[in-house]
Amino acid sequence: MSINGAAQIVQKLWNYCHVLRDDGLSYGDYVEQLTYLLFLKMAHERTQPPWERPSAVPPGYDWPSLMALDGDALETHYRHVLEELGKKGGMLGTIFRKAQNKIQDPAKLRRLIADLIDREQWTMLDADVKGEAYEGLLERNAQDTKSGAGQYFTPRPLINAIVDVMRPEPDTLICDPACGTGGFLLAAHDYIAYHYPIDRDQKEHLRYRALHGWEIVDNTARLCAMNLLLHEIGGDECPILVDDALRSDPGQRFDMVLTNPPFGKKSSITVVGEDGDARSEALTYVRDDFWATTSNKQLNFLQHVKTLLKPHGRAAIVVPDNVLFEGGAGETIRRKLLHECDVHTLLRLPTGVFYAQGVKANVLFFDRKPASETPWTKAFWIYDFRTNRNYTLKTNPLKREDLDEFVRCYHPENRHERAATWGDGNPEGRWRPLSYEELIQRDKVSLDIFWLRDESLEDSANLPDPDVLAAEIAEDLEAALDQFAQIAADLGVERGKQATG
Repeated sequence: MSINGAAQIVQKLWNYCHVLRDDGLSYGDYVEQLTYLLFLKMAHERTQPPWERPSAVPPGYDWPSLMALDGDALETHYRHVLEELGKKGGMLGTIFRKAQNKIQDPAKLRRLIADLIDREQWTMLDADVKGEAYEGLLERNAQDTKSGAGQYFTPRPLINAIVDVMRPEPDTLICDPACGTGGFLLAAHDYIAYHYPIDRDQKEHLRYRALHGWEIVDNTARLCAMNLLLHEIGGDECPILVDDALRSDPGQRFDMVLTNPPFGKKSSITVVGEDGDARSEALTYVRDDFWATTSNKQLNFLQHVKTLLKPHGRAAIVVPDNVLFEGGAGETIRRKLLHECDVHTLLRLPTGVFYAQGVKANVLFFDRKPASETPWTKAFWIYDFRTNRNYTLKTNPLKREDLDEFVRCYHPENRHERAATWGDGNPEGRWRPLSYEELIQRDKVSLDIFWLRDESLEDSANLPDPDVLAAEIAEDLEAALDQFAQIAADLGVERGKQATG
């Protein structure tokens, strides 16, 4: 079946979502219910010829048990199935953990089971088609701004460009400690599968052992696990751990880390004291392997990624602007990173490319190195993909070819043979290096570096379209409100400490 076939399946499944939305079901709820039912149907298909494999699903909780019922009996049994399977381990437990039935009308549940899902032979479909269909649903869910699912979905053109320059190989151990719905892991898998003639052992390694992820949110982890499964990655054991990746050093080390940690600068938890009063406390991670203790989640992820890498391991991490210029712990971490790692590339991203609004982000590329008295960073190359670039999710979405120049400039064949496009002869060039000496002389060792003229600030006749301007203003206001809310929360934490101290 072609990719058009995938589009038809997505359309069919999505059309039914509109029926269920009349009952108050959100896009996210719908994709979640599809995930449970698709898993059960595929597990049953694999017990049939030509596979005839034993099922991971216990008898009585399987697909035939659902097909045999309708009406209230179906709804009651479905709820019982979800509850029981959520107690299991491995892939089964990851997919059904804390699962709930959100489809209250038994007739609509029966139609989803018997008319939509049972009529397709999902296991027979090509992995590309199944995967493409499910990714289509996840992307539509991410576009639903009310659900907040966008923060777990990194735009695929950006992921593909990052993987194209990182060039994972068949034996590479790859990790994403904030894997969302699995975009980076899948892109790395596909890159290896399409770029190398891999033998049987390498194929098995790629399917079962090469990819590792952490995801803190149950619902997102289940979507990720299903996404991987539909791409025929993983088996009874799930490659995704449902846990707070920052909590501790897992002890494992990887050749490559590709990640876009969740947006939002501060972390806090609500604590209920002995007196019954709830108060917010800043969540800081005290870890021996961290250079600095901070409640800035993004700075913690940056330190965590450094820990996860083997010596000479390579990382690409999406970071917001504050990671590049923030003082205090931020400066300490940047100094240490530049010294102990080879921090070689920064891709400055335009606004309007992420589903979560108000994000000014970058991709930082670095390699971990062994201990050394002299700094490992020699040249820090910056590609300014932000200045005078305007993208919006609806009218001008980011495309993979928009990043072709960056991929060429990065020179992934041998990044030590790069050539700047910026210079006296081309002041508009987007690609230039700064030396380590230049970086450490900057105020707070700020890596927030730009040099191009912003045309929109200089030429009123050259202003972006009103809808682009309005979207940018809305993004900036949302980001500012978010920062004020974080400051207010932190002040509340300090006042709470003073009151109880």
